[in-house]
Amino acid sequence: MSLPSACPDDGDAGIALAPTTPPGLPAPALTASSAAAAFPEVIPEDLPPAAPLVDPAALQDLGAQLENPAVAKGFARDYTRMWDQRYRSLASALERGDLAGSMDAVLSLKTSSAMVGGLRLAQLAGELENALRAGDIGRALSLLRDVAARGGETVDELQFSYVLWDS
Repeated sequence: MSLPSACPDDGDAGIALAPTTPPGLPAPALTASSAAAAFPEVIPEDLPPAAPLVDPAALQDLGAQLENPAVAKGFARDYTRMWDQRYRSLASALERGDLAGSMDAVLSLKTSSAMVGGLRLAQLAGELENALRAGDIGRALSLLRDVAARGGETVDELQFSYVLWDS
């Protein structure tokens, strides 16, 4: 399967970012840094650092593996165009309580994010996947705002660093 067929662009996907405050969803989960600020006596200071928002080496590696950096750049461009659709699919499945649909959506998000170097979003999608595997829909729903925020930041970074600039 080729990358274009794996991630088709139906031409309808605009470069729209997910809302930073999705309607009707719970407050974002505590991150290590916000929890440390709120509860300094509970959170140790020697936690591992958060993954980088975007790792530039991932797209370079993808381009090298495909022997075509333009295909990797196209994949990143398609990823940014499809972000809003991916997020809506995940949020909708979670809100409906559709475990299978939620798992499909989160695995797609985790894999595609890792491929473009969106390590922080891929890590967060992994946390959401773990919550789904544990049957903890409440925890999965509580991660949605963080997913929306990290997704928007990842898309912005990709657009600034890779997609809009010709090399």
